[in-house]
Amino acid sequence: MKNAVKETNAPEIPALVKTIGKTTYIVNVHFSDTARETVADKLKRLISTDAELREG
Repeated sequence: MKNAVKETNAPEIPALVKTIGKTTYIVNVHFSDTARETVADKLKRLISTDAELREG
């Protein structure tokens, strides 16, 4: 099988790549154009919710 080069006008999608042992994990990142909260707001909300759940 020959290596083919695919041309595209789509923007490059950010990805995180981590190799553990013989396995390589590739995590693609997607940002919503219609999101109503910032990443910082979302993290604060998640941390607060987690803290409340841990308190019981």
